[in-house]
Amino acid sequence: MASQEDFDKAAEDVKNLKSRPTDQELLELYALFKQASEGDCNTDRPGILDFKGKAKWDAWDAKKGMSKDEARSAYVNHAKKLIDSYGLQ
Repeated sequence: MASQEDFDKAAEDVKNLKSRPTDQELLELYALFKQASEGDCNTDRPGILDFKGKAKWDAWDAKKGMSKDEARSAYVNHAKKLIDSYGLQ
């Protein structure tokens, strides 16, 4: 299990990637961050014209049932993969 310090460091490190990850990689990062921080999705799904908001909501909602500890570890692992792929500035 990743510690809160590992999670916080990973969250800071991914802000300094050399290039922008794909939309799918960013959605996964977002969903894991939200699940680790807040738990299961607790908001209404955005409206029909909010495409970005719906994609983010759907990604987060797909993590429903994952514990905060599991999500924190998955986030740190995903962040490490992105750092290995894209490098840091």
